[in-house]
Amino acid sequence: MATDAGTPVPRFPPGFLWGVSTSAHQIEGAAEEREPSVWDVFTAAPGRVKDGSTAAVACDHYHRYREDVALLAGLGVDAYRFSVSWPRVNSAGGLDFYDRLVDELCAAGVRPVPTLFHWDLPADLDWLDRDTAARFADHVTVVADRLGDRVRKWITLNEPAEHTLLGHALGAHAPGRQLLFDALPVAHHQLLAHGLAVRALRAAGAGDIGIANSHGPTWPASREQADLEAAGFYDVLLNRLFAEPVILGEYPEGMGALMPGDVEADLKVIAEPVDWYGINYYAPTQVGAPQGGDTEYGGLTMPAGLPFSVRRIEGRPVTDFGWPVVPEGLTELLTGFRERYGDRLPPVVITENGCSYEGVDDQDRIAYLDAHIRALHRAVEAGVDVRGYFVWSLMDNFEWAEGYARRFGLVHVDFETLRRTPKASYRWFRDVLREQGS
Repeated sequence: MATDAGTPVPRFPPGFLWGVSTSAHQIEGAAEEREPSVWDVFTAAPGRVKDGSTAAVACDHYHRYREDVALLAGLGVDAYRFSVSWPRVNSAGGLDFYDRLVDELCAAGVRPVPTLFHWDLPADLDWLDRDTAARFADHVTVVADRLGDRVRKWITLNEPAEHTLLGHALGAHAPGRQLLFDALPVAHHQLLAHGLAVRALRAAGAGDIGIANSHGPTWPASREQADLEAAGFYDVLLNRLFAEPVILGEYPEGMGALMPGDVEADLKVIAEPVDWYGINYYAPTQVGAPQGGDTEYGGLTMPAGLPFSVRRIEGRPVTDFGWPVVPEGLTELLTGFRERYGDRLPPVVITENGCSYEGVDDQDRIAYLDAHIRALHRAVEAGVDVRGYFVWSLMDNFEWAEGYARRFGLVHVDFETLRRTPKASYRWFRDVLREQGS
């Protein structure tokens, strides 16, 4: 189809997987029909969510999933990435919902791609405890035994970096801790949980397993040594710390000594081979030396005392969330991963990419997605083995600490009536997919 660039979206290789993503806590609602999660506890505390809202109802996907699967079918996606709520699975009849959802997806010709942990930890568990990783493996076994006859593609964890940083280091997300670098055990235990989950899935006969890690290029604020060192440390902390244990079976230099337990033995578990590596991409981060005080970035307060400061990327348009729009950063990221990890890098799937904009005639979202899909194609042309692309998100939803103030969906949701209205971007993406399949 003709785009703002005036040329059709480039054609991707045969078998390339096109999809959209959501997560359980952000869309399901029906909170009274499951056990509480750390996010229920977090949002119940005044001041934690900017608009004071909770996800008790959210998009009510729990009751309206048939309507939402019909939207997926109308969109023409190959696959739907959703998450399985651990607190719901722990509740009577909780797995029945996912049975129904998977059946509905299969009947509609949409491949189910469940994520087994997307931040909604049961309220009685804690990632600071090593035992939580083993408990997660038990949860994975229960889900795989129930759904594995129909599910052919699995994701273990979503964005352990953000769950560590925002939830346990800075306190902006559940469970609201402000541990700074004392949060590192949370990173290690989540990575261990990933490895144990891969083993549990294999034992249940499952294949086609990946993880969804968030990554972006780190840009030094200048070529001054202090800025280069700060950017290098940030890149280790947000990118390499979560990629290299999975891909290489080792932590970046010096980081393993900061982790709890028998790290060498744990790394053998963490590095259980995956079939593909998922990347959530939104933007690069510009980083420089500390500036001597608290700084605000992307709705977050970065406290003084960190060995880096995050800077605004100048000269770029921004989304309604204030995030810079840098599609070429996706090409840079993927070619950089290939150069850094070589043949050790598994095939890649973009498990999230999207943007927050208001309005149903969302031309800015169309331009954003068009530019990022083209940037992805340039990475494929450069030789990166990319197997799929998932838009975040199918529908507007509960955007964590932002509440309902940010809209990432291809489908507009009226949070008073819960009416779904496909946006212009939904129709645009539908047409792109038709041309890719023609």
